[in-house]
Amino acid sequence: MSDLRDLYQELIVDHYRHPHNFGPLAGANRRAEGFNPLCGDRLTLALKVVDGVIEDARFEGSGCAISTASASLMTDALKGKTEAQALTLFAGFHALVAGGGDSPPAVALGKLEVLAGVREFPVRVKCATLAWHTLRAALHEASRPVSTE
Repeated sequence: MSDLRDLYQELIVDHYRHPHNFGPLAGANRRAEGFNPLCGDRLTLALKVVDGVIEDARFEGSGCAISTASASLMTDALKGKTEAQALTLFAGFHALVAGGGDSPPAVALGKLEVLAGVREFPVRVKCATLAWHTLRAALHEASRPVSTE
């Protein structure tokens, strides 16, 4: 189990140092901002949604390793998903890192499961879920920034 945990930590650090989908998104038609006042993480999520399908997703901002890795992994996972599938992914991810009980999420999360260990550190759950709450705001076209508080 220790080797697996080390591998997961390496993947998180890699996504932090070399985040996927980082930078502006030309042609974005959904956008939301998120802020975690507890540790200062800030991000802007931009989506290009065409006929209910997320064609592209990118983010900008600054944050801790968990926040950045979560946003990087999330944007990878979103591409090609419908808005409904993205919200289902949100629910599954939230259940993985913040949900009660030991039951696994009802949706296959793939690489996102590397963040399961965050559950052991409740103060870090807000870091891991910031991008996801920002996603939900972007899909619902919320005009106010999202806060994890």
